Amino acid sequence: MKPQSAKAKGRNLQKWARDKILESFPSLEPDDVRSTSMGCGGEDLQLSPAARRLFKFSVECKAQERLNVYDAYDQACANSGDYEPILIMKKNRKKP
Repeated sequence: MKPQSAKAKGRNLQKWARDKILESFPSLEPDDVRSTSMGCGGEDLQLSPAARRLFKFSVECKAQERLNVYDAYDQACANSGDYEPILIMKKNRKKP
């Protein structure tokens, strides 16, 4: 798989997670939850202070066919700061 295709898979999963958060909290504006670029370190979803008050989690998204769950969760923990880490995983042709 080309690196560009792999990044597109990850970006689509981040957008799916963003949409689920916005759907769950109708009071949030679309700019309150933003998907980060693939090369950016840290959390995969950037939350505004308003979103952070409602959703007290740090999100890490992984769209990979083969995934080392423990390494991915360790990355989520390292990026979470003071918030509870969440790891969202997706395999090809499976639901997240």
